[in-house]
Amino acid sequence: MSFDALLYLSFGGPEGPEEVRPFLENVTRGRGVPPERLDEVAEHYLHFGGVSPINRLNRDIMAELERQLAAQGRELPLYFGNRNWHPMVEDTVGRMAEDGVRRALVFATSAWGGYSGCKQYHEDIARARAAVGEGAPELVKLRQFFDHPLFVEANADAIRRATEQLPAELREQARLVFTAHSIPERADEQPGPDGRPHWYSRQVAEAARLVAEQLGAQGHDVVWQSRSGPPEVPWLEPDIVDHIEALHAKGVPAVVVSPIGFVSDHLEVIWDLDNEAKEKAEELGVGFARAATVGTDPRYPELIAELVSEHLDEAAPRKLSLLPAAGCSPNGEPCAPGCC
Repeated sequence: MSFDALLYLSFGGPEGPEEVRPFLENVTRGRGVPPERLDEVAEHYLHFGGVSPINRLNRDIMAELERQLAAQGRELPLYFGNRNWHPMVEDTVGRMAEDGVRRALVFATSAWGGYSGCKQYHEDIARARAAVGEGAPELVKLRQFFDHPLFVEANADAIRRATEQLPAELREQARLVFTAHSIPERADEQPGPDGRPHWYSRQVAEAARLVAEQLGAQGHDVVWQSRSGPPEVPWLEPDIVDHIEALHAKGVPAVVVSPIGFVSDHLEVIWDLDNEAKEKAEELGVGFARAATVGTDPRYPELIAELVSEHLDEAAPRKLSLLPAAGCSPNGEPCAPGCC
């Protein structure tokens, strides 16, 4: 089955101070987030000049991906669209239609299942096609990749590099801590392809296990960050800052934090980890090192190119986990049977 383009679909982020508040309103629309919480998060962005690194990082990844696809002889022009900020996916799909694109693969920058990581990207696809109307290209989302060998290897090497940042005497005693974006507990209760609940948190836990296993780590923790929404709604816990306090109380002298739930440095990664978590560790006298996200690793665009080849060549997926594969539907239709 032939395809004539690849849509790189991401979350989006502001690229100037005047874009911060409209961006945050897009992200939180319909979620009941109090205005004062938006004000608080806006200050985090303004602390860095109102610019999120995510769009720049995505463009860097796309440039390398183009080289990877060209090396494979794949003539697939790349298009960039976002859920929450420019270039908006509706505008991008409209341009694809104008360029004569009829069938395109979609790579969404999330390794995970669940609503925000997978199903909402299907909604983005459906919304964009509806906005374009007649002539909108057929769009087929590529699969989740949390247990792909290249994803696991890149995360493991990032942790090795981070560990070397600690004083030599702390490295052997440092606790390995994986973080991912927290979600409401109720959202995590939705069943996965095997009918069991907690599909998102199980995927995160499995990816963390695979990385820790490759490192030969003696132990590790999975914690959460970046919660939002009304305070009365329970979200996945513990929070990374609370967890550092708990580890300190147990006498742990250092932590290596891996933001495994993020493929690129969202502003949330920089603020929650490089500021809040790091400052808490320094306050407590706990050694702190943060691993890089995988988007800066050359294996990440290689992974995307492999997912494209896997789909076009109908090859068996490379995966390290025993968790069932999730099936995706085209054109933003409801998830296929057995998906999340």
